[in-house]
Amino acid sequence: MRGETTQARVVPRGEYMLTLKARGVLVDGSLNELREKLYLTRKAIQYIVDALWELDKLPTLNQLHQMFYKMLRNQGFRAHQCKQIYKYALSVVKSTKSSSGKKPVLKKLSARLDKYDAKVDLENRIVVVKLRDKVFKIKLLHRKDYITKFIGRKWYEVIVSIDKQGRIWICIPFRWEYNPYKSKRLFSIDINLKKVVIYNGRRVRRIDTRYVEALYLKHLAEDVQKRHSYAWRRNKEWLEIIRALHRKSRNIVVDWSRKFAKYIVLKAKKTKSAIVLENLDKLWINASKKSSSLADKLSRFAYRRLQQAILTKVIEYNVPVIFIDPRNTSSTCPRCRYKLPYNHRLAICPRCGFMTDRDTIGAMNI
Repeated sequence: MRGETTQARVVPRGEYMLTLKARGVLVDGSLNELREKLYLTRKAIQYIVDALWELDKLPTLNQLHQMFYKMLRNQGFRAHQCKQIYKYALSVVKSTKSSSGKKPVLKKLSARLDKYDAKVDLENRIVVVKLRDKVFKIKLLHRKDYITKFIGRKWYEVIVSIDKQGRIWICIPFRWEYNPYKSKRLFSIDINLKKVVIYNGRRVRRIDTRYVEALYLKHLAEDVQKRHSYAWRRNKEWLEIIRALHRKSRNIVVDWSRKFAKYIVLKAKKTKSAIVLENLDKLWINASKKSSSLADKLSRFAYRRLQQAILTKVIEYNVPVIFIDPRNTSSTCPRCRYKLPYNHRLAICPRCGFMTDRDTIGAMNI
């Protein structure tokens, strides 16, 4: 940027965590038994969460061990699973109290297991988990070429869960060494609700997002809730319609974000480019001071999910990524740095005559 400097934050090289998430099917053991063990685990975690919530000062891990270890062991939990249970309960209470939230109520059937209660064989795509007095062998239902990328890497824990449809999910966080190459070019990305604008220093490319479609489904769900007031909570048909709309909206956002992230990261790697993004951490806070309706729209706009998807992929493929301050990226001319006046979304620079739309200016300035 000519004539001025901007604060930029480069994601440093080092060790990060990437998670392998895959559907699973039981090879050894029954689904009902697994569901029962996960239900008892959730009940134990909830009991500890309720106990910790009443305390003014949260205990240390050693104090937690003295308070709950014997009780959990008497209920049939394995020694290392006891530790995972009260560690997770403590983390839930800490995070909720720090954000001034209400007492957490666990709904998901899941359990966290360390290396003493779980074994991972990625070559054969098998995960063995030990819950209380039972052993369950689970086959991972994912592409072999994807799972192969994690072979030989250290893993933290195994998280096994069952969703409302009765499907088994396995999540395994792995240690991943991020060692980005030296970039020759830049790919700047301006994220908007309807379009994502990419600028590589020579050309501008616009890609339609699916966020408007997802936002429309959310509005439909909220219309059903408003139309039927509080009755929708007691009507199973309306409740299922609302849940299905929200679920479809979320799936659209997640699916499109992951596909776009993989596309742009592989494109950058092919051309030895670095990806430049706006640091949008304070976007919602600043918008809420100006307009509540704008803040509402931004809270639904999944820019964080897209940035997180891109960040995950750049770490996986060792692509450099830079975050910059978004101030004035859409208000100054990318050629002469003069302040731009806008007619709707079109800008014409009074000094040099440069003319283009707001999104392109944002991408070029980034």
